Amino acid sequence: MPQTTLFDRTGATVGSVDLADALFAAPVNEAVLHQAVVAQLAGRRLGTSDTKTRGQVRGGGKKPYRQKGTGRARQGSRTAPHYRGGGVVFGPHPRSYDQKLPKKMRRLALRSALSAKFIDDAIRVVDAFGMADEPKTKAFVGVLEALGAGDGHGRRVLVVAPAKDEPLLRSAANLPSVTIILADSLNVVDLLNADAVLIEQPALARIEEVYA
Repeated sequence: MPQTTLFDRTGATVGSVDLADALFAAPVNEAVLHQAVVAQLAGRRLGTSDTKTRGQVRGGGKKPYRQKGTGRARQGSRTAPHYRGGGVVFGPHPRSYDQKLPKKMRRLALRSALSAKFIDDAIRVVDAFGMADEPKTKAFVGVLEALGAGDGHGRRVLVVAPAKDEPLLRSAANLPSVTIILADSLNVVDLLNADAVLIEQPALARIEEVYA
């Protein structure tokens, strides 16, 4: 069973924690990771782009000019695609980009992402962030720096909280590189994008309960 150091908000070592083999020592399946990332990013697309076909463009009821006698090619409508302002051929229309991914594949991808971050030594377990007493950005930046996660402006940091924490959210609101997510809402894209993953100790128990 893998172990990692348990830190407090000042960056001091206060013990160690055991990590679940199924989540942090699983084989990293790059193919499934790629498929999960593609599916998740595709699901974020709105799919609202739309163009008008020649049947939807206004006008076009009268022939541009008579059929014969002009020496030019015959034309039936100004809404034809080769006219300026005419319809669009094979243009985009509203659609869904969602890709169905089996539940087992989603779980496997998540376990692969967690294991990859553990292998890269990017995971830090914190006993508590303790922002309720001082919900300030400056104080939270001090916690990040003490844990070796940067200052919230350069390295991308993913903070995993056990439940909604308003003081923590307010403290990190002005830090562009910090993302806060609930333990039961982990996703592959946020994990792979993060340079450092800070997990509050109660959130670790929730992760193992939900995903192990």
